[in-house]
Amino acid sequence: MTEINRVAFVGNSLPRRCGIATFTTDLQQAVAASRPRLDTCIVAMNNDGQRYDYPPTVRIQIDDDRLEDYVHAAGVLNTGGFDAVSLQHEFGIFGGEAGGHVLALVSRLNIPVITTLHTVLARPSPIQRSVLGRLVNASSRVVVMAEKGRELLQTVYQVPREKIEFIPHGIPDVAFAEPDQAKARLGFAGRPVILTFGLLSPNKGIEVMIDAMPAILQTRPDAIYVVLGATHPNLVRDEGEAYRERLMQRTRDRGVDDNVVFLDQFVDRPTLLDFISMCDVYVTPYLTEAQMTSGTLAYSFGLGKAVVSTPYWHARELLADGRGILVPFSDAQSTGQAVAGLLSDDIRRQAMREAAYQTSRSMTWERTAENYLSVFDQAHRGHRFRVISGSVQALPSREPRPPAQPLPELRFGHLLSMCDDTGMLQHAVHSVADRSHGYCVDDNARALLLACALGSTQEPSLPEPLSARLAAFIQHAWNPDTKRFRNFMSFDRRWLEDRGSEDSHGRTLWALGECARGDMSAPRRQWAASLFAEALPATQSFTSPRAWAFTLLGLHAYRSVVGGNMQANRMRHILAGRLMTILAETATEDWGWFEAGLSYDNARLCQALIATGVSTGTRAYQDAGLRSLRWLMGKQTTSTGLFRPVGTDGFGELRMAPRPFDQQPLEAAATISACLAAWTATGDPAWNVDAERALAWFHGGNDLGVSLVDADTGGCRDGLHSDRPNENRGAESVLSYLLGLAEMRQLARTDRAQATLEPVLSLRA
Repeated sequence: MTEINRVAFVGNSLPRRCGIATFTTDLQQAVAASRPRLDTCIVAMNNDGQRYDYPPTVRIQIDDDRLEDYVHAAGVLNTGGFDAVSLQHEFGIFGGEAGGHVLALVSRLNIPVITTLHTVLARPSPIQRSVLGRLVNASSRVVVMAEKGRELLQTVYQVPREKIEFIPHGIPDVAFAEPDQAKARLGFAGRPVILTFGLLSPNKGIEVMIDAMPAILQTRPDAIYVVLGATHPNLVRDEGEAYRERLMQRTRDRGVDDNVVFLDQFVDRPTLLDFISMCDVYVTPYLTEAQMTSGTLAYSFGLGKAVVSTPYWHARELLADGRGILVPFSDAQSTGQAVAGLLSDDIRRQAMREAAYQTSRSMTWERTAENYLSVFDQAHRGHRFRVISGSVQALPSREPRPPAQPLPELRFGHLLSMCDDTGMLQHAVHSVADRSHGYCVDDNARALLLACALGSTQEPSLPEPLSARLAAFIQHAWNPDTKRFRNFMSFDRRWLEDRGSEDSHGRTLWALGECARGDMSAPRRQWAASLFAEALPATQSFTSPRAWAFTLLGLHAYRSVVGGNMQANRMRHILAGRLMTILAETATEDWGWFEAGLSYDNARLCQALIATGVSTGTRAYQDAGLRSLRWLMGKQTTSTGLFRPVGTDGFGELRMAPRPFDQQPLEAAATISACLAAWTATGDPAWNVDAERALAWFHGGNDLGVSLVDADTGGCRDGLHSDRPNENRGAESVLSYLLGLAEMRQLARTDRAQATLEPVLSLRA
């Protein structure tokens, strides 16, 4: 399969009035026309609760301030057989601070995202930098329409050059023509015409052109300046037509009102092309340089017009080498001289027109569509999935081998029976919650991990009140005096210590990191990020390798929220370096492990190094994690190929083969995550097989051949003794099972979607 067959375009869409809507619609139509068998559609952004009379190509709508709409759209795209998503990004079209709601969409997509950046800020605010950084990380490719965009992405945002594609703004493919016929059609016959078009707003610099008109009229008294475009909808919403009225008053004050025409219209493409065709000089007097792309400039240039412009980034590149005239910002005198000079010099104006037209032939929408399709095809061919805590998402490489057997549904009956209005209880007697042992932050953190994992998939989610309750438990566990989390709480809500173990602190940081990245609630994401930052420094003094590993997993998620946060990045290398040190000090040819003995949650040490190695680009971390996991899997596999987790009977024994019993669900869940992290790093399907064997342990693929899972309630027995399962079903066990199952179900779902499409796509090809 070499070509894509279904593409969704996410952005504003006509008839919404804005430049992004025009671009998204033009690009979708051009791509659809380029391959007759290609199925395309638009996911349209709505603003301020507005509704538009969209054409059938718009199949999904997202209200910009409704986070659930973004999640719903991701689900439809994931299950709809789409091969690629083309996202149009401008900060102002998405909801949330700095447009951050869009991350709820892209973070959940299991298909490659190609993001076109219509704005790249040279001096972003911290939140703008964070949002754009996370968006770029989630994208297979990013497209810019000016070389300046590529430069800023590399220098300001540290985006690798190979991830950036330069594709110029598309233009209609129309014949080079003289303006006379169009002037006659539009009522401007015989007059020199200057044109500016686009949505009217103060940043367009129309005032400068009005101020330049007296000088132009001294040379060409019959010249007319046509300002074509409706007032920007946001401006109309805030102040009505006051801005347009101020401009019109300015023409009267300058005595040029007979030579300036305001046409309050949002025109269709044929009408727009007619207006461009009839002008002699096109002007873009924008007020600042930070204009990465101008569709109005591209269209006028592509129709072979003489252009006078201020030197914003797009104009500086497009009009270089005499293909147009650049004038200083807010300089009415220079602008007037340039326009008057062109209107008075037919030979120069004609030469500039012809140069613009010939140069722009590579920018036609047909060529633009070809370039985008090439990027879509490349991204699709090199696409695979990545594991994030309890979910699987997309990265480039080989496709995985799907699990051999259909997987059971996720059931939450037992989990919910273990929860009350305080949080999740620790233990159970058989399937009945045991209040005598109270609660712990360990289990409430695991439960929050599960809630966040389910929120980033298309699985049923845990009830929102429960997620809020879990977060509240963690907040209450925080002891601001000790800067540590408490762990154990009695049933009557009394803390039994002023600080918990290092491992419980690290596990809570892990949950906070995932919550900061993926929780459905924006305020809760902000809370989690704030508490994570406050609780992180304590880990520098920790001595527990598992606490280091849990913190690294939390940092892996947290860094996607804060981007280049120096403290977080420094801590990642400190903790990963400690794991590397103890592995180097302890491992021998026969004993390839971090410690002299094996104990609990072993595979999390490997997972933490692999994930940190991949995300930081530190190959030594990744290789050490893979090497130690390979050794561990050798110890956790029976001679008949069954998964056999390290038994608790052998905890504390030094450099001895692990004991077979008692076997714990925690080990199986950790192994699933670590093996999927290894597959993410290597693309080796053997790691998928290992993950499948670890999941099968829950369902009877174990030494006793008995299932530990209650299929009706989702409960999980606490372990496997040498002669029977442990009939108690505590919080740690059910959460371990559900986390492992959620990861494998997400992997299986994406694989089934690919497998279902294969015969269809083969027929289409």
